Amino acid sequence: MHLEILVEEPSVESALSKILPRILPDHTFSIHAFSGKQDLLGKLPGRLRGYRRWLPKDTRIVVLVDKDCNDCLQLKSELEQQARRAGFATKSSPGSSGSFQVLNRIAVEELEAWFFGDVEALAEAYPRLPQTLAQQRGYRDPDHIAGGTWEKLERLLYRYGYYPTGMPKIEVAKAVSEKMDPARNRSHSFRVFRSGLLALVGAPDS
Repeated sequence: MHLEILVEEPSVESALSKILPRILPDHTFSIHAFSGKQDLLGKLPGRLRGYRRWLPKDTRIVVLVDKDCNDCLQLKSELEQQARRAGFATKSSPGSSGSFQVLNRIAVEELEAWFFGDVEALAEAYPRLPQTLAQQRGYRDPDHIAGGTWEKLERLLYRYGYYPTGMPKIEVAKAVSEKMDPARNRSHSFRVFRSGLLALVGAPDS
């Protein structure tokens, strides 16, 4: 099966290009990065209508956006409505057979929460970081790190001697994702993303 994946920025594209083959080794994918969330959301209706006209039977669509400061339920509802208006079944509203063509997922609150969900990968990519980070106060729940996960990761890397002039998001996304093991990630939103992908292609969730 082939996946058409829509993401909001190049750093997400960089990370997924490394992570997806470990989740779906027997499937192909194309990742399309937009210029931010609003760009993706604004162009999504037209993109979905275009897919509806030519999408092969063995192709599925994945839409991934950051939660940021949005209401998660409202954002998910918006994505679901766009898919249904274009004539697609989604995981939340599947067809009569239970199958669906579109998977909408939200990274809570940002992609960097998924990096905090795999502290082993973070510490392998940046060895000066403490391997006990996941047990430290403020980092135990990757999806509820106060102060923004992007900002938190930038400050953390700076504290341990990395990127004194600012964190390059694409470089960090590539470095960490190359070390990530999808099966051990502690981020709930990442686990939901992983299980959704497996369901989309009809693979068992082990």
